[in-house]
Amino acid sequence: MAAGCTLVLVLMAVVLTRTGAVPLTRPLRAVSDARGCNIAQFKSLSPKELQDFKMAKDALEESLLPRDRRCGSRPFPRPWSLKQLQVWERPVALKAELGLTLKVLEPLANSTLGDVLDQPLSTLSYIRSQLQACGPAPPTTGPRSQSRLQHWVDRLKEAPRKESPGCLEASVTFNLFRLLIRDLKCVASGHLCT
Repeated sequence: MAAGCTLVLVLMAVVLTRTGAVPLTRPLRAVSDARGCNIAQFKSLSPKELQDFKMAKDALEESLLPRDRRCGSRPFPRPWSLKQLQVWERPVALKAELGLTLKVLEPLANSTLGDVLDQPLSTLSYIRSQLQACGPAPPTTGPRSQSRLQHWVDRLKEAPRKESPGCLEASVTFNLFRLLIRDLKCVASGHLCT
């Protein structure tokens, strides 16, 4: 009986090796799960989606040009990188980033920018809904990383009170492609984002 089991195991190993099948090194939840969590689909956006975002960003920047403003702080600081956070913290930070972005841009959809913003806002809302479907992962690290996450989330939550609408609009506009290309890709890549 033991020889038969050993033979079956050896045959399975040979078949798996020849077919290129590799055991999963991460939980399935990181890619997709029964609750509809499928954030890996956002590793890269389609060229059409990126073009829609570029048109929206260009239109937003054009609307910002005539204004003379002095902004006190930046809700999205230059050294901001989700790579500095633990893997489980990154979706939390991205949700906060998306929340502020949508809060600032959604009212502009009722302006002359509505036609240009409709599709990008729909895409951002869909991304946020997918992040919410994933739910938070349990913390696995110490307080240093969590305090950085909390600082970032607090900074984004406080931004509408601390900044003028024009400054918020400028900050969100200038951060839009970093959110889409770097931050979203990092969260979608999970442990592979280093």
